[in-house]
Amino acid sequence: MKWRRSSLSLRTRLYLFSGGILTLFAVNVATHVWGSFARSESLIAYRDAVNAAQLITDLEQSLEDNRQQVLVLATLRETTEDPLGVDEREVALAELNTIEQRLRRLGALGGEGTEDYYRRLHDSASKLLLDWRSFYSDYNNRSVVLNMESATTYNDAFQRLQELDQRQAFLAVQRSNTIDRTISITDRITVFGFVTTIAVTMLLVIALIRSTNASLLRLKTGVQRFGSGDLTHRIDAGRDAGEMGDLARTFNDMSAKLQSAIEDVRDAKANADAANAAKSMFLANVSHELRTPLNAIIGYSEMLQDEIGDPGELDRDQFHHDLGTIIFSGRQLLSLINDILDLSKIETGKMLVTAEWFQPAALVFQVCDSLSPLLSQNSNQLELDIDSNMPELHSDPGKVQQIVTNLFSNACKFTQNGTIKVSAHWRDDELRISVADTGIGMTDEQQSRVFDAFIQAESTTSTEYGGTGLGLAIVKQFCEMLGGHITLDSAPGEGSTFTVALPAVQGSDRAIV
Repeated sequence: MKWRRSSLSLRTRLYLFSGGILTLFAVNVATHVWGSFARSESLIAYRDAVNAAQLITDLEQSLEDNRQQVLVLATLRETTEDPLGVDEREVALAELNTIEQRLRRLGALGGEGTEDYYRRLHDSASKLLLDWRSFYSDYNNRSVVLNMESATTYNDAFQRLQELDQRQAFLAVQRSNTIDRTISITDRITVFGFVTTIAVTMLLVIALIRSTNASLLRLKTGVQRFGSGDLTHRIDAGRDAGEMGDLARTFNDMSAKLQSAIEDVRDAKANADAANAAKSMFLANVSHELRTPLNAIIGYSEMLQDEIGDPGELDRDQFHHDLGTIIFSGRQLLSLINDILDLSKIETGKMLVTAEWFQPAALVFQVCDSLSPLLSQNSNQLELDIDSNMPELHSDPGKVQQIVTNLFSNACKFTQNGTIKVSAHWRDDELRISVADTGIGMTDEQQSRVFDAFIQAESTTSTEYGGTGLGLAIVKQFCEMLGGHITLDSAPGEGSTFTVALPAVQGSDRAIV
């Protein structure tokens, strides 16, 4: 029962229940009409029986009156010479015609079962009436001996009339009994149909209310669960069809979308919190990184100022060393500021690409030569594998130089007593530059976030190795701006290899959006 109810829509259920109620109502009406027809037939039969009985009574009286009149006239004709008047004869013949008409009407009121009785009555009455007509026609003709009917003819007609009366009475009783039984049956059927219609209607209404209420209760429960924050709850849409099922599925879709939206908001909030934390850490790292070269610049400048004010000769070697430290710290400070400005331009879409033709091998040699002092800081060795016969590259040389610089500096920072290998080759119409080191390496999780801005592989990296976490993020952005890409291959304790692939030709003056 539940399966059938659930497979029907609310509209279909309403149609079916209404159809069932209308069908029962139609049956009840048809039974009532049948009973009314039976009552009508009973009334018609009763009326015909009454009319037939009245006609038979009238015929008996008419036959008796006419026989008495014939006997009286016959006696007068024998005893007197008085003729029968025309008017009297016409009246007598008219009375005979009336009797004949009543016979025909009686035959019409007959029916099945009375034909033989009526035929015998008609034959006897016709013979009797014929004799009476002859009597009235020949009454004034004295030469004609009148042939009056015999008592046998009259008695036979009268007996046939009584037999017909008895037959019609018997048939009327039978027909009345049959009609009464039919009326009784129809009355019972009508009462039963009426009671059944009420009962079935109540059952159908109760079933409709229960099924609809169950569907609405499931919807109400689901909405209450949704309103209380339980967005994982799902309304069982399979138990309903049609409008209720569609409404349940709509609520489920709405809950799923709302749940997804809330999860997206939570993820966005978590990402925002993580970004804020990363930026806070970045500001702390930048503050530390900026303070370190500034302290060196200020400290060595004060030392030089004090040395100039001291009497005696200056120690030129020491003076030269202090100036070199100031210059190095200034360049380091400038590099940090340039990284911050570059990232700011990239995020605001104001970083431009200016393409021109240049020799990539010479540029890579120049970068490695200018950064060679970094090798000595951690006792590293440099290996070069650069194809000097590479064709010219149409790209932004400043950004290519910064890419190589950042990768080289990064490799020197995280490698001690190891080897830094820089390679540059032309493959498949692409310039491929790789910087490999034998440093600390990275795990898969660290590699997944190493190119994100403001983020380093570990939170302790800045403290131990320094840096702001912007270098690799800028490298990745520059590679994409130049139409290329960067890949990383690393393992913990086995070093890292960064490979940059740049296309041979790059459009000029293209701003990143």
